[in-house]
Amino acid sequence: MQILIVKKNDAGQRLDKFLTKAVHGLPASLMYKYIRTKKIKVNRKRCEQKYILQEGDEIQLFIRDEFFDSPEKDDGALARITPKLDIVYEDDNIILCNKRPGVLVHEDDSAKDNTLIMHIKAYLYQKGEYDPADEQSFAPALCNRIDRNTGGIVIAAKTAEALRVMNEKIKNDEIRKFYLCAVHGKMPKRSDTLTGYLKKNSATNLVTVSDREKDGYKNIITKYKVISENRDSSLVEVELVTGRTHQIRAHMAHIGHSLLGDGKYGVNRDDRADGYKYQALYSYRLIFDFKTDDALSYLKGKQVALKPSDIWFIKDFAGAEDKIERIISAKK
Repeated sequence: MQILIVKKNDAGQRLDKFLTKAVHGLPASLMYKYIRTKKIKVNRKRCEQKYILQEGDEIQLFIRDEFFDSPEKDDGALARITPKLDIVYEDDNIILCNKRPGVLVHEDDSAKDNTLIMHIKAYLYQKGEYDPADEQSFAPALCNRIDRNTGGIVIAAKTAEALRVMNEKIKNDEIRKFYLCAVHGKMPKRSDTLTGYLKKNSATNLVTVSDREKDGYKNIITKYKVISENRDSSLVEVELVTGRTHQIRAHMAHIGHSLLGDGKYGVNRDDRADGYKYQALYSYRLIFDFKTDDALSYLKGKQVALKPSDIWFIKDFAGAEDKIERIISAKK
């Protein structure tokens, strides 16, 4: 028998969710069987798989030791990595970073250690705020993600409670998200609220926008206002009311104003020659529009914004930095 003591970062989650992360070698089918047959108990009593764990709970596991062998061994990466982060806000619960275009948020086949989340983990590990050896089921995690070739603010949670609360806030649309983008041509109005419907093709990782409701399409709402213009393009601030995949890129292209540098929803050959290696899109400010009281209530009404000079395509629009500074200041 082995006993697991529920720690602060383990509490507040279902028993089965905790066991999936804490006992890596235990197949899900056996886990549910062992809970049902009382080979896994909580506080020496039979317990349901959906039981919400409390700090200090004792989980008794009458199972073979081999299930506790974890294939995820620490290879020293957290000590070896030199964290490269542009931190725009940090407190005891969360950290907000400016992710540069070209940086992956999570690992894939081409990158493991050189990702935003690995650099955040290494930063917290080297500060003494996180040690995987002390955790049974939690690791610092991202609450939102941004495409590889898009830049902007990414939120990471330092604690399990912060992760749960922030994910709930995002789900309930309690964080207002503002982007800057450079688009081809002059917008038809100085400001507008665009509505439509979007469908994602997972096989091609492309989305399609329609003006009419269709089967399989989800509604989208995109607010914009023009900040500045030059001869043949416009700098636009966009507020995402809904947050669908590629929403800004596809919605702007749908109305005939694709983003500069976007080869997926526009033609970017000439843009690349002008230095637009990535699509001109940046998540540059957030407002925590929280409605309820909880562990992150102290953030209610707070705005976090990047400096206009941090956004690589601003330089192509004369006077834009001052205009953006005024927008940021007006919201404080």
